[in-house]
Amino acid sequence: MKEEVQEIIEIDGSQGEGGGQLLRTGVALSALVNKPVKIYNIRAKRSEPGLKAQHATAINALAKITQAQVTGIKIGSDTITFTPNRPRGGEFKFDIGTAGSISLVLQTIMPCAAFAQSQTKLEIRGGTDVAWSPPIDYISNVTLPILEKMGYRSEIVTVRRGHYPRGGGLVKATLTPVKKLLPLNLMERGEILRIRGISHAVKLPQHVSQRQADSAEKKLKKAGFENVEIKLEWYEKEKDPHLGSGSGIVLWAETSSGSVIGADVLGEKGKPAEKVGEEAADKLLREINRNAPIDSHMGDMLIPYLAVAEGVSQIKVSELTLHLLSNIWVTEKILNVKFSVTGREGESGTISVKGINLQNPV
Repeated sequence: MKEEVQEIIEIDGSQGEGGGQLLRTGVALSALVNKPVKIYNIRAKRSEPGLKAQHATAINALAKITQAQVTGIKIGSDTITFTPNRPRGGEFKFDIGTAGSISLVLQTIMPCAAFAQSQTKLEIRGGTDVAWSPPIDYISNVTLPILEKMGYRSEIVTVRRGHYPRGGGLVKATLTPVKKLLPLNLMERGEILRIRGISHAVKLPQHVSQRQADSAEKKLKKAGFENVEIKLEWYEKEKDPHLGSGSGIVLWAETSSGSVIGADVLGEKGKPAEKVGEEAADKLLREINRNAPIDSHMGDMLIPYLAVAEGVSQIKVSELTLHLLSNIWVTEKILNVKFSVTGREGESGTISVKGINLQNPV
């Protein structure tokens, strides 16, 4: 008897935002539901198209976890195929080799790890706080608490930070599989209960983290929020384990609806620390003032999880970004689901979907 060959799903990576998001979501969903994919025109709308180190690491990581057959995984490649098996769990170590984003590698692995045969333990080296990706503190303090509402169980520990261009960050993650994911219903923002944050500076004087935090706190309190607490992270020169210098601040607002709204800004050479803190506070205030429980960055991250949760999920997002709409497009293409979106790109809107009720035999 001949073994049944699954039809490969072809995805044009130039659709929508035309960047790495389509690639990451495409292979993540492929691994999640064990469907082979071919992705072409990878990152076609970027100035340097094709795979970069962080994308190759993410795909190779998923391939190892799912014992997948892959082709085209090399830097600069514009086409890959990915044929997975069921995610098995276990202990894995991955090194991006550059300051490429650890957060984006985690973003690729986490959906299928929720339905693995056993717990997944990861050690990933690369960048924790780099441009064009969520900082690791955002993942820990915004992403994970919201996913916990869906029943996802995970823990992330930042051992060492990594900034551009040196990298060298180290993150350990423990991802525990669940039998099913619960639907998410977050349509009301509720009251802002408290604002928390982390202001860090490595290979830099302590006052950098302090000035970032002070300026953010001043701005938030001026806007009427009194319950603000921003922790400082800095290191004495002789005890600083990082490879290169860098700073940044992540803020998050905890709400009475149980949601968390986040914002972040990275430090830059020549940019005053006060400006970094003010910009982060301004970003958070903009998100809060849009009166939605899900911020503009978290919206697109949730799409794969909503699609495989048991039941109907409904969320209101502060902005229907092109990243979010692109994630919906590729999710509908791979899974037998249909999202309902109310609102226009660039504005706040609502999203609802009936998940495919993916069940895990663990």
